[in-house]
Amino acid sequence: MVFKPDELSEAAAPVVLQDIESSTTTCTWRPFFRHDCTFNPAIFTDVMINLIKNPNINSSWLFRADILHDAEGSSQPIPTPVESGDHSPSTPSFVGFELRRHIIRRLIPRNTMRDKPLDQTCLIYQCPSSSDEVREQTLVIYLPHVASEADMPFYHPVVRGIAFLHEWTAVESRGSVSVSYLFFDESEPSIKNTRTALHLLEAIYKHGQGRVDGYKKRVQHDVLVPQARVQNTYTALKQKYARTLIVGWAESTDPGKHVFEDLCIAAFLIELWADMYGQGPFPGFVDIGCGNGLLVYILIQEGFKGWGFDARARKSWLAYNTRLESLDPIGVTSKKVQDHESGLGYSLDSLRQLVLLPPPAASDDGLTKISSEDFNPDLIHAGRFPKGTFIISNHADELTPWTPILATISDCPFIMIPCCSHDLTGQRFRAPPPKDKTKADSTYSSLVSWISQIARDCGWEPEVEMLRIPSTRNTAVVGRKRLGDTSVDIQAIVDRYGGTSGYLETVIRLAKGGSSTSGSVTKEH
Repeated sequence: MVFKPDELSEAAAPVVLQDIESSTTTCTWRPFFRHDCTFNPAIFTDVMINLIKNPNINSSWLFRADILHDAEGSSQPIPTPVESGDHSPSTPSFVGFELRRHIIRRLIPRNTMRDKPLDQTCLIYQCPSSSDEVREQTLVIYLPHVASEADMPFYHPVVRGIAFLHEWTAVESRGSVSVSYLFFDESEPSIKNTRTALHLLEAIYKHGQGRVDGYKKRVQHDVLVPQARVQNTYTALKQKYARTLIVGWAESTDPGKHVFEDLCIAAFLIELWADMYGQGPFPGFVDIGCGNGLLVYILIQEGFKGWGFDARARKSWLAYNTRLESLDPIGVTSKKVQDHESGLGYSLDSLRQLVLLPPPAASDDGLTKISSEDFNPDLIHAGRFPKGTFIISNHADELTPWTPILATISDCPFIMIPCCSHDLTGQRFRAPPPKDKTKADSTYSSLVSWISQIARDCGWEPEVEMLRIPSTRNTAVVGRKRLGDTSVDIQAIVDRYGGTSGYLETVIRLAKGGSSTSGSVTKEH
């Protein structure tokens, strides 16, 4: 069914009737739109609960809702939230309805510097059921905790209340859903309020009809870390860094996308690490294929020791590079290790130009060939890291499928956020469709499934999180838990997934300062 609601005139009779004896103010609920539907009361209630808990579905201005109170039945009193003062509304009564559930939520805006959070009471009513009843009715009421129109934040309609009424005739399996407003005294409907009412009804209709048509949510957010913690940390990081980073952006890419994306990823990692390491020592991180180096910079600024490397230096490294106090030489070229041991020191830069040559790709014949080539050996990284180092692989392209292999070799936890699909040789390829037929067989879904299987074969338990970042490539695969026996035949796994033919040649070209049209072993994102 296409969404084509009936617009109700200002003179239309109210569809929601409040018991005037229970209120000292005018309580005329003005209906705005109604639409026929084929979803039943159970689906309507389920959809409304989801929308109450996830207001960001209806408004891009909002992050989430923190549920402050949730109780079934009408016997329990609704508490006044600490920050609500005396603005908590009384519980209204409606003709023919009984209160079945009351919820208090706090709407959290994306930008708390511009908009304040808003407490809102959400009430769910139903008509008392009876055997001879033909029509079933369910009523959901939103009541913001404000004293006047002037107190209403931008993201909420300037109204005292919003009502959603679902009416259902079971024998016909048909019903309707409508939206009404309770205005402040002497206020008039505005174009914005009308448009918002239409949008709110459309969201209910779309989600309700989707359930009828068999839609099932495939994406699950906030599986590894609670939403509130990540978003609160992200908000703090954004207020601290965003403006300066955007103004000082040195790359030709879109600063808004990259800055906010890396701030989101940093927030997720900070909270993930809080769970993994608690108050204990942080083992350090390495960002392989670090690109512009922004994520490394943010994490270091937040007190986490670590570094990143990429096959090509970026202009932004001049601003983001940090001189580290110490850097474990594992994985650095032998010449640099010898210099360090002799007291000559080695680079302590947090961002370094290096080309990854993992052990499975570094055969004896290949190393002999490298030694005879005219290239810079200081550009080669051996792919080994101190045990426990957290490996970050953020849109690392050719290095993505290598991530769980490197993590296994060095016994390091990791996160992969895949983007473009490459095999172990560094060449573009189309990963096979997921074996799990409940998953989409898109190129990206296939890539995520493929690298997750590599992680599984390497003895990791891949945990998947859908990050709330401004990118369609937002799947994170985390490896922090081992599966049973940790003994793994790395070479057998590499052979199983296509081998490394051609990878060494690409490394040689890059180490000689040449370029490659494919298999660049670097990140361009």
